[in-house]
Amino acid sequence: MRYMMSYDLMETMRNTNQWLGATALSMASNPAFAAIPNPALSWMAAWGEVTERSYQRMVTKPDWGIYTQTCADGRDHVVEIDTVVERPFGDLIHFRVAGRTEQPRKVLLVAPMSGHYATLLRSTVKSLIENCEVYVTDWHNARDIPVSAGKFDIEDYTLYLVDFMREMGPDTHVIAVCQPAPLTLAATAYLAEQDPEAQPCSLTLIGGPVDPDATPTDVTDFGRRVTMGQLEETMIQRVGFKYKGVGRKVYPGLLQLSSFMSMNGERHSKAFMDQIQRVSRGEASDHDAHNRFYDEYLAVMDMTAEFYLSTVERVFKGGEIARNEFVVAGHKVDIGKITDVAVKTVEGANDDISAPGQCIAALDLCTGLPEAKKASHVEPGAGHYGIFAGRSWRDNIRPLVIEFMNANARKAKKPAAKRAKANA
Repeated sequence: MRYMMSYDLMETMRNTNQWLGATALSMASNPAFAAIPNPALSWMAAWGEVTERSYQRMVTKPDWGIYTQTCADGRDHVVEIDTVVERPFGDLIHFRVAGRTEQPRKVLLVAPMSGHYATLLRSTVKSLIENCEVYVTDWHNARDIPVSAGKFDIEDYTLYLVDFMREMGPDTHVIAVCQPAPLTLAATAYLAEQDPEAQPCSLTLIGGPVDPDATPTDVTDFGRRVTMGQLEETMIQRVGFKYKGVGRKVYPGLLQLSSFMSMNGERHSKAFMDQIQRVSRGEASDHDAHNRFYDEYLAVMDMTAEFYLSTVERVFKGGEIARNEFVVAGHKVDIGKITDVAVKTVEGANDDISAPGQCIAALDLCTGLPEAKKASHVEPGAGHYGIFAGRSWRDNIRPLVIEFMNANARKAKKPAAKRAKANA
């Protein structure tokens, strides 16, 4: 109950701040004050508008905002999001462009489960949908998942990826962004042993901590300094009575957000003060640069406690992936069994979250893979976000990834029944 109370206390504080912002905006915008030329009122209204919007976004899942795609015929085609596989903790969704010929590349984009929604990859999806059939892992907010759905740790996450790859078939190209890189590598190795016919064509790992100790950062240092007992005591709470997942142990999104903000507190404070000034001068808009960024950045989701703790303990502290000792459902995964899936790593030279060296370690683990099927790229001057969603991704990395997919494409084999019928 102590954890439920602290969870509800955080939600109460968020709700109160949202109410204060709305109240300030309503009061300062009252027509009764229109005849009083007081700049303090316009500043108060601006503060209220920015505050209300910010705190409201913290509990709102952002929309993908991808409605149409201009195709080769010069027409705008409607983009529809279809759910291909529906599971308690995450779905496999497909961005289907209505009326367009099916594209030659089928891409599974594995989104991170690290505090933000899969919509964080919105610009990545937009860039790929132009000439690819794009599928995305759409992870659910743990606070909305009833306790009856059971646990969800890194082994369950890996098995979800295995099922998604099986569903999509062997003509799939997989791109894993950030946190899921090591688990996607493990899922591919699991398929190589258990179901070789379901392996994807290629695997691109972008900025992921395959070997966190290869190049230590503040993130890996934190994982080393803090004990598992300290993490469980200070970071884990039970979902409060407001949500369907009441009683589920989680790493709350609001707590994660406070950690994100504290890492660059001065920069965020300045950004919000500047935005308040712009709003007071009438220079801001609903979709300006500040709102586009913070509408996504502030939208956080709870992670299941077992997923967060097992990630820290087994990937960062224990280095199970880096040492090729990862176990899934009682089966020890051997990454060296990957022999037919081309693997490419992408890193940013200025990445301070998953520094260069952490991701490329995957290639050394693929001992059974020919060198001709291995590739790597380090993007000069790029930070963590830029390697999958910024200008570096659009201008340099995306073309390299598409080229890698094309070079390693293979056609899906026909089922035995269909082959027999074709030969008859």
